[in-house]
Order: sequence, then C-alpha cells, then structure tokens
Amino acid sequence: MYPVVIFFFLLINWIVLSGKFDVFHLGLGVVSCLTITWLSQDLLFKDRSKGGRTRLIEGWMFLKYVPWITWEVVKANLHVFKLAMTRRGYEEMAPRVVTFNTYLKTDFAKFVLANSITLTPGTITMLIRGEVFHIHTMSQFLEDDLLTGAIERKVAEVFEPEVLPGK
Repeated sequence: MYPVVIFFFLLINWIVLSGKFDVFHLGLGVVSCLTITWLSQDLLFKDRSKGGRTRLIEGWMFLKYVPWITWEVVKANLHVFKLAMTRRGYEEMAPRVVTFNTYLKTDFAKFVLANSITLTPGTITMLIRGEVFHIHTMSQFLEDDLLTGAIERKVAEVFEPEVLPGK
C-alpha cells in the first residue's frame, strides 16, 4: 500500500510542478515516479510498523521542523560569511572533524540528521558508521553548535520521540 501512496504523491507533485498536461509529459511523469518509487523502496517502505495516523503526525512535525532548520541555516550562513569576510573570522576559522554518537535508531532519522547537518553551511557529514557520525566543521562555533545536539533533538522529536533523552 505504501508504494502506491508514494507513487501518487510523487505523480501529483510532478503534475503540479511541471504544469504540462500532454501525453508525453504525463507519460514521462508516470515512468519517473514509478522509477523513484521502486528505487527508494528500501528507504521509504522498510518500517511499516507505524500506522497512517503516526505518519500524518510525523508529516505535521516535519512541517514544523522546516522553519526551524531554515533559521539554523540562516544563522550558519551569517557565521560562515563572517569567517570568510572579516579578519576576526579568518582568525577564528579552525577546520576539524567532529565525531559523536547518536541516539537515533532508524536509518531514515539518521538520513534526515545527516542531510540537515550538511545543509547547514560550514558543516558536512562525512561518514556514518552505525551510531557514529563524523562531521567536518569550519570553526569552534559550528562545532559547539553541533555538539549541543539541537538538530538531533529536533529530528528525534519528528521521527523518534520515544528515544529522546529524559523520556
């Protein structure tokens, strides 16, 4: 059932975003959406233990996560701008690799965390091995911000509230 739902969500997005309603473009959309649904099945359809209500709650929580991560990206952009454009920033720049263990359990939550970190300027997720993340950061400020665990906590609130520390 999940693959069918995902296929139709993708196809609706294709139709809305392309704005083309001729046979060629609709056919291309169907083929593309079928291919993406098939290629992503191990990521999207692996955990079928959650019901529709839980998935809707996750979707709503993710929509609330997007403005928060957008603000974090803006703050990191300003910091990286300072690093690149000021003498004080140049002196503050100290590239390093940071390693930390995550309490997230599912591959999808780790995937969202890794992409959220990489989306934030000045940080790149280099490697994930099991529970261990290896992240490249450009400065101590970015490292400290990363190690507070705010992004990890927000991802856990959306996808794995049961693993949050203190619960």
